Amino acid sequence: MQTKKNSPLIIGGKQITNRFFLGTGKFKSKSEMKNAITESNIQVVTVAMRRIDAEKHSENILEYIPKDTILMVNTSGARNADEAIRIARLAREASGVDWIKIEVINDSKYLLPDNYETLKATETLVSEGFTVLPYMHPDLYVARELQKVGAAAVMPLGSLIGSSRGLDTRKFIEILIDEIDVPIIVDAGIGKPSQAAEAMEIGADAVLANTAVAAAGDPVAAARAFSLAVEAGRIAYLAQLNEARESASASSPLTGFLFETS
Repeated sequence: MQTKKNSPLIIGGKQITNRFFLGTGKFKSKSEMKNAITESNIQVVTVAMRRIDAEKHSENILEYIPKDTILMVNTSGARNADEAIRIARLAREASGVDWIKIEVINDSKYLLPDNYETLKATETLVSEGFTVLPYMHPDLYVARELQKVGAAAVMPLGSLIGSSRGLDTRKFIEILIDEIDVPIIVDAGIGKPSQAAEAMEIGADAVLANTAVAAAGDPVAAARAFSLAVEAGRIAYLAQLNEARESASASSPLTGFLFETS
């Protein structure tokens, strides 16, 4: 299983060395977004289809994303599978991008993903040659079905979108990490670098954040902090750190030379 080895992260036939993925919404300016991407050497970014200018004017967001970046269009705004499929097809026609983050939300209060509609959209788009990364509520049975129909990865939410609560769903994500063979990318609710590091420490393959970076006082520095935290978390996971324990355990012997008598 890939997450159990010190092996490269490969999605859609592409090797990913920076496991911090960045969303592009909510930045104050496109130039600030570009600097956040370049200064942290971010490889994978997401952008909503509605922000892509099919006419390719100078203010087209694609003009601010470095050419060697892997662009993943998300289906933000889709309320069902049919709408997500249509957005994905438009994205490929407008930009040539075939990496798609399926995002189907038909809940205006909690903004929770509709796993059933997400599965339907994933199956169709995989059959059409898209590299599909579905955003989903961490449900083992749905994750298994997503893997079965060909999802390139699954993206379980850590907590409610934009909540900055971190890993409210940690136990369920750990189950996916143990049971699902495709990469697990934690998405939504990650508000601090320490939360991103925690996700990586438990064995996630990557972390995606947007609001936490874009809404920071210094988004460029925030992106750098997240990128480093994700890297540190991955290294810590591979190091197989000790589990927490209830009792104390001295790092050096407390008996011996202090009490030795001649």
